[in-house]
Amino acid sequence: MNRVVVTGMGAVTPVGNDVATFLKNIFSGKIGFDTISKFDASETGITIAAEVKDFDPKLRVGKKSAKRMDLFSQYAVDSAIAAVEQAGINETNTDSYDMGVIYGSGIGGLTTIQEQVIKMAKKGPQRVSPMFVPTSIVNMAAGNVALRFKAKGICTAIVTACSSGTNAIGEAYRQIREDRAKVMLTGGAEASVNEIGIAGFAALTALSKETDPARASLPFDADRSGFVMGEGAATLVLEDLEHAQKRGAKIYGEIVGYGSTCDAYHMTSPDPTGEGAARAMQQAITEAGVTPQRVGYINAHGTATHANDSGESLAINRVFGENSTVKVSSTKSMTGHLLGAAGAIEAVITIAALENGELPANVGLKNQDPECRVNLVTENAEPAPDLEYAISNSLGFGGHNAVLAFRKWSE
Repeated sequence: MNRVVVTGMGAVTPVGNDVATFLKNIFSGKIGFDTISKFDASETGITIAAEVKDFDPKLRVGKKSAKRMDLFSQYAVDSAIAAVEQAGINETNTDSYDMGVIYGSGIGGLTTIQEQVIKMAKKGPQRVSPMFVPTSIVNMAAGNVALRFKAKGICTAIVTACSSGTNAIGEAYRQIREDRAKVMLTGGAEASVNEIGIAGFAALTALSKETDPARASLPFDADRSGFVMGEGAATLVLEDLEHAQKRGAKIYGEIVGYGSTCDAYHMTSPDPTGEGAARAMQQAITEAGVTPQRVGYINAHGTATHANDSGESLAINRVFGENSTVKVSSTKSMTGHLLGAAGAIEAVITIAALENGELPANVGLKNQDPECRVNLVTENAEPAPDLEYAISNSLGFGGHNAVLAFRKWSE
């Protein structure tokens, strides 16, 4: 089995539109929440979202190309360009047939769908845009990334709700590990801060109605009231270790395990016992070849909904024990929940935590729920100079559980 390393990362997020800014803000505890500005949300009952700010698709994606993409694809391509630039991948050092794309999104081109359905209702079916289908379908983040970089290996899309980004990275990891690719471009993108996206999740009573941004997303807190909708994308360049070393690439981290299970319990609610999520964590750790005691940090799914946080805490206890010293935080306390992109931006954070020996805080926590008996990183980023292994959890509607295991880079 080949070793799989990370040689490039790009991000478009509510707390920064490049990896350096994003990580600086995450490790300084900055929240990305504010009053919804993209539309009048007053009738939805929801006030706060985690919108991407000051995004200009002309800078990387290009004005002409952007017109042929939904916003979720623009985010994906923008972050992919940054990741590939950081990795130094080009036609001289990578065969296009050895490079593939696996990309996730929970919903895809929801803004385009909303706009075109309204247009059809008001003006008739003949007025629907000829670009409706190729801009709205979920696979077009993967398709547009492959087009941009002439990646002629596998190109596919993963749609597993809020696990999509993590499943995409995990499946891309498998492609390289099992010697079917040398380089994979992978991650997740979402752009659902719009009328139908907010209204739909509000109808499920999944979103926080809090009006104070500082108290809107409170993972593992007894006063949590639901998640904050976020948007954005992150792309990772995964590479076969030998291929990366041959071209002298800088290596940021290593993926060493992947777990994927299903609760088969309920359409939207996780199994309250945490059994399925625990199995996914155990699969990833076992594939990494380590015991749970060697894992120093968990980037939790931690949506700030009652069902998720209590169930995930039980899952962590199943694997690590109730008195475990493993540190846990949900960075959704800063970014909100990016749905299908969540696992991708959280993978970037987890890799940075390992590389820099620092753990991001579970921001806003004041009153830890006694049902959530996990060892949380509180208040400020925490030094962790001996951190060697970490995992990142993603849990999605449909019972999807996906977990990635990372190792601090060392030859």
